[in-house]
Amino acid sequence: MTDFAERRRMMVDTQVRPSDVTKYPIIEALLSVAREDFVPDAQREGAYADRNMDLGGQRTLIEVRTLAKMLDALDIQRDELVLDVGCALGYSTAVAAQMAEMVIGVEEDETMSADAQAQLSEAGADNAIVHVGPLKEGAAEHGPYDVIMVQGGVEELPATLLQQLKDGGRIAAIFMRGSLGEVKVGYKQGGQISWRFEFNAGAEVMPGFERAPAFSL
Repeated sequence: MTDFAERRRMMVDTQVRPSDVTKYPIIEALLSVAREDFVPDAQREGAYADRNMDLGGQRTLIEVRTLAKMLDALDIQRDELVLDVGCALGYSTAVAAQMAEMVIGVEEDETMSADAQAQLSEAGADNAIVHVGPLKEGAAEHGPYDVIMVQGGVEELPATLLQQLKDGGRIAAIFMRGSLGEVKVGYKQGGQISWRFEFNAGAEVMPGFERAPAFSL
């Protein structure tokens, strides 16, 4: 029988700590959440591999190094409300729920969202729910949010999503330019967002986050 708890420890020791992520709340959350329970059954054995996992439908479970460094940059606090866009089967939502007051996951795939909600309940994440709807629209009825995380590649971020971020809040996303990507964190002040580069990473661009085609005569 596979010892998934040992694999979690190895994941943290070989993928997370060497990436200079050492904050206790992040490490504790990654050790506590059973990643293998938030992937398709056929992919459980690969749950702790050091790579993105293709979930189909332009959906990705991003590698844990990327998630951990994103969480490190966002520095989620215990009294904050978090929006997790593109939560897929709920892993990132479950991890963030260990650090935040409340997390709203957004998933437009109804099967994925139902599975995510069931698994979050099974994992005891009582401060996390899954909102079903288009990823690019977020979940305005539960906001505004202190923190927004985007769990996949983006070429452009919809204004609708940015408007759901509180003044003084932070948003993180993987901006893709072809096959190359950069994780940036945006800080909202006075209704404007200033972006700061954090590190390189990549993920498939999610539906609704493609760049609009340029018009030409």
